[in-house]
This record gives sequence, C-alpha cells and structure tokens, in this order.
Amino acid sequence: MLVLGPSLGTSTAVWDAQVPALAQVFRVVRWDLPGHGRSPAGPFGAGGTVAQLARLVLGIADALGVDRFHYAGISLGGAVGTWLAAHRPDRIDALALVCTSARFGPPARWRERAALVRAKGTAPLADTAAERWFTPEFAAGGAPAVRTLTAALRAADPAAYAACCDALAALDLRPDLHRITAPTLVVAGRHDVATPPAHARALADGIAEAALVELPRTGHLAPVERPEAVLAALLAHFEPAVHGPGSRYGAG
Repeated sequence: MLVLGPSLGTSTAVWDAQVPALAQVFRVVRWDLPGHGRSPAGPFGAGGTVAQLARLVLGIADALGVDRFHYAGISLGGAVGTWLAAHRPDRIDALALVCTSARFGPPARWRERAALVRAKGTAPLADTAAERWFTPEFAAGGAPAVRTLTAALRAADPAAYAACCDALAALDLRPDLHRITAPTLVVAGRHDVATPPAHARALADGIAEAALVELPRTGHLAPVERPEAVLAALLAHFEPAVHGPGSRYGAG
C-alpha cells in the first residue's frame, strides 16, 4: 500500500495527477488533514501535534488491515511521514518527502498565522495561496488545479487549520532524522518559497543514504506543477514494490 499525505490547506486533490498511474502499481490511499477536504475537524484542536496526525494515519492503516506501507507526503504531510519513519520504523517500508522540512521556520510565524485564521478564517490566506504554492508563471497560467486547491483552502475549517499551524510551530524533527532507516527520497522545488531547497538538503543530509531530487521551475506543490517529474521520481524510488507480487509486472 502507498499512502499519500497532503500539504497544509490543500486536499487529496493535490495528488490527482499521480494517482491514476500509481494505482496501476499500488493500492493507493490518500488522506485529508483534519478539517480539510472531506475530513471532519474531529478532536484535533489547539495545541495539536504532528505525532497526533501520524497516529491518525496509523489508524487508517490499521482499519485497512495493513501493517507496513510506503508513504509519500507533501509539506505537513511530509512531516507526518518523517515522524512515522523516525518513531514507527516498523510501519514504513519506504518514504518520499516532497517539498517539506524537519523544521518549518520560526514558531512565531506559525502562531501568528494560527491567530489570523482563528480571527478571520482562511480567506485571507486563500487570496495569496497561489503565490506561496507555485511559481508565478504557473500561478498565472490558469491551471484548473490552482482554482481547485485555492477553493479547498477557503473551505478548510479555521480551527482545524489553526491547529495544524500549532503543530508546525511545535515541530522540530532534526534530532530524529538519524533514526530513519527506510529508503528515503527527498524532492525539492528549486523555486519553493515555503520550504526552500536548503530544507530538502538538510533532510537528505540528516537521513542516511537519502536520495535528493531538485526540480527546476517548481514551487511548493511540486506534484501539481511538475506532475510527470514527481510521478517518475516516485516510481523510480518505490521500484522494489513495482516489481513485486501484485504489481502490474507480476500480473503480466
């Protein structure tokens, strides 16, 4: 099974371009952050942590009867994967970290964003989301995915979004990177302003034998802006599973 995690403020649609091809090889499961997409806000409130989000993902796998799985995540979804690989290595076969970080900048920035959203909702962030998520050329190009994901941010539950900001404010996985033993791929967008390439290099340097792919002309939501390149990188990284029993190759 391959589990795909989203970026803050988006929905499962952030992986739409890759899923048809991935589903030919894997059992693909996508999840939404609390209060995002079709996921209820639930008990994830103020002071929530990435560890809590990771345990929710484990709950999904448990409900599906899956012990070990591959994981790929973007941004906050990538941080969830990093936590899982470091703290529950018995559950992760292989890991792909896309446009993410072990530490997402100064905590004060995330607390300020949480306060803004609790006071005014997500609309102020949605107005400028494309600038943070994509290169200017892609944002101005009128791609339907830009409108879809911006709408998802507007529709996100403010309290749950703010709780995710709390989780990012408290996050620092740098001391845990050496614990990760799963084969790891790190993907960076060269023009990512949310998690610049230096964050990806720090992940790759901290995780033993991690591979690093840096995509040119790419912003924060690389699977949307460079769908073919991200798909190719994921398939190449998860190649042992591609050639295993139950794959399209095994099935003939």
